[in-house]
Order: sequence, then structure tokens, then C-alpha cells
Amino acid sequence: MHKSCNFAQLPTPAHADVSVPFASYTHPAEEAMPRISKRIIATLQPAEKDYIVWDDQVAGFALRVWPSGRMSYVVHYRTNGRFRRYTIGHHGPWTADKARDEAIRILARVKNGGDPNVERGEERSCPTVSQFSKTFVERHVNTHLKPTTQAEYKRAIDLFIAKKIGNRKMDALTHSDVVAFHHTYRHIPYQANRTLGVLSKMFSLAILWGVRKDNVNPCRGVKRYKELKRERYLTAEEHQRLGQALDDARSTMPKAVNALQLLLLTGCRLREVQRLKWEYVHLDEGVIRLPDTKNGARTVQLGESAVGLLGGIPRVEGNPYVITGRKEGGHLTDLEKPWRRIRKEAGLEDVRIHDLRHSFASDALELGEDLIMIGKLLGHRDLKSTARYAHLKKEPIQRAVKGIDLKISAALSTTKATPVTAVE
Repeated sequence: MHKSCNFAQLPTPAHADVSVPFASYTHPAEEAMPRISKRIIATLQPAEKDYIVWDDQVAGFALRVWPSGRMSYVVHYRTNGRFRRYTIGHHGPWTADKARDEAIRILARVKNGGDPNVERGEERSCPTVSQFSKTFVERHVNTHLKPTTQAEYKRAIDLFIAKKIGNRKMDALTHSDVVAFHHTYRHIPYQANRTLGVLSKMFSLAILWGVRKDNVNPCRGVKRYKELKRERYLTAEEHQRLGQALDDARSTMPKAVNALQLLLLTGCRLREVQRLKWEYVHLDEGVIRLPDTKNGARTVQLGESAVGLLGGIPRVEGNPYVITGRKEGGHLTDLEKPWRRIRKEAGLEDVRIHDLRHSFASDALELGEDLIMIGKLLGHRDLKSTARYAHLKKEPIQRAVKGIDLKISAALSTTKATPVTAVE
């Protein structure tokens, strides 16, 4: 049993290759050097000055006792001819056994040429994900991306990345952490994959800019979720119901109704309508000239209904936008809320705003337009993008099948036009 004594002065173990940069320690001859344990710690009392209790098992590992009674586990080591002290942590959160194991790892790093104090300083200087995201937005997003893409990146950062892993250090995030982060949003696979792409770009630039010194992008190799492509568009009957709901809502939400009708009549993207300025509109020519869309500048051809709609929208002095917003000089920013009310009234609660663009493409296809023409109407760069919107409706397919059936049956029938029967 270790007897109670004054630990205000204790010696370094004889086997320790560690020299202490503060006072030399002496100890009563009858006392053996203790192994730091819960039992030993319970006997320690604070003194006027802080003192060190050395561990008999691991050279350089010790417990520092402060006059306040607080205790810290420390490691003393020599590097480049200098003695250094590294604080592992406070007693309480750290137990003696866990701190001893950590001391062994630290001393192994020292033996291999490392300096834990320098490494800790680098860790502390590394920004968190939220801190780095501000640099990322300023140096990359706002500088190199189009406004629509900027908004998508910022939304992913604000709503998902910063909220979930914003307080993590950029150099501490692991592949497993990213897998878990991605898994959190598995119920929204499309958004989960887009957000993962933004996070991956952040880490690629963190490596390039010297923030992630291990040159590892923890997002690499994370498997994306399978995204089911929706084939939702409006039938003729659904168009009628939506038209009635829009007419009913015009008196209470005219700006939202104008925006939705423009989406229906032009096939434009939501942000193209939201940010449409009067200077882009040329009613005399029947066109809208958009200087900067997702795929660059493009011209939108207008039909008579679209021209009439735009011609009836009043201009607001001092505001350049066609669909004005609540803020002075601004445009309409939130169309989702009024759209939910209108689609509920029309009984179309599964229809998204973007599905109006799908319907525009499908209607054009039904009228006989080819994919090249539809691609031009939608402002696509290639046919792959256009093929996404070329959803054939069941009604025209059924009509086509019936027409082909009648034609072939007539050709195969006798002069008496007897019906074709199955061969047994």
C-alpha cells in the first residue's frame, strides 16, 4: 500500500531520458517511484506551486498538479536538443491508462522525428468546414460559377454541409465521416449526390490551396445513390385543371401566376423566369434574349399567348425585373409556396415546378417536333439532355398503336376485309 506523503517534489525515474525544464526534484528515500493510477491520484493534494508526479512505467509521462487542484497529464520529450512539454489533457476526461497509452503514441512520433507540439499548432490553425466554405465561396463559387450554379452550391453548403459537419476540421474529416454524412440524406438521393459533389470540390481545392496537407479527398470513392428519373408531365385534362386554378389565384397572387404561366408557355427554367429583365424582352420580335443561362446565351421564341401575357404585365419603375419581388428593385424569389397552393387546388400535388418544363417538351414532341428542335426550344447543348424531356404520353402512344394496328390489319385482310384472327 502506498502511504500518503507530500508529492510536491518527486524525482524523474532513473531510466527516463527526459530532463525537466523546471526545478530538480527530491523524494524521501523510502518512497518508490509510483505508477500513476487512480489510487495514487486520490492521495495527491495541491501545493503552493504546481508540481509533477512522474510515472514509473513510461519515461517522460507525468501528471502535473496545479495549486487549484486541477491535474493534467503531460509528456516531456527532447527534440532538436531542446526539452519540450506536451499536455495530453486534463484528468477526468482523460484517465491515467488512456493518457499513458496516448503518451506512448506521442513518444513514438518523437522517436520518428515528429514534434507533437508543432503538429498540434498546425491542427489548431486548420479551418473548420464552415470556415473554409466561406473561402471556397469567395475564391471559387462567386468567381468561376454561373449565378444559377452559385445558388445551388450555396444552398448545399448552408442547408446541409454547414449544419451537419460545419464544426469539423478540414484535415480531420475522414472517408468514413463523409460516408456517414452522405447516408444521412439517403431519403433525398438527388440532393445527397449534389451535396456530395459540392463537398468533394471543396476538398479538391483544399488540397490545391494547401489546407488539406495529406492530399486526401475523403469524398473520393463514396458511392452515389441511384437517382430515379421521373416521367411526370401534364395531360390535356390536367392542363385544363391547372389553367382553372391559375385563373382562380390571379386576384390573390398575380405575380406567381404570371411566373407559372411563363414557365408553361416558354419551357424556360425557373431561374430564367425569376431573373428575367425587361431589357431581355423584345415583344416586337416575339423573342426573349437571355444573355447568360445555364448553357450560355440563348434566344427564347415566344408564341402569341406568351407575348400577350408579357404585354399585360405592368412595369415597376426602378425595378428591372419582369416578375418583381417584395424587396425594392428585386425579383420574385419564392415560387414554391404559391405553387403548392395552386397545385393542391388543381389536384396536382405530385407535380413539381420543373415538371412544367417536362410537359413543354412532351407537348412539343406530341405535335411532331423532332429532338433537335425540342433541344433548341429548351436551350440544351446536346441531344442527351433533350432525351430526358422527350417523354411520350400514353394517349399518343395508344393512338399510334391503334392506327398502326388498323393499317396492318387492313393490309393483311382479304378483299372482303375479314378481320385478322390468331393462328392456332
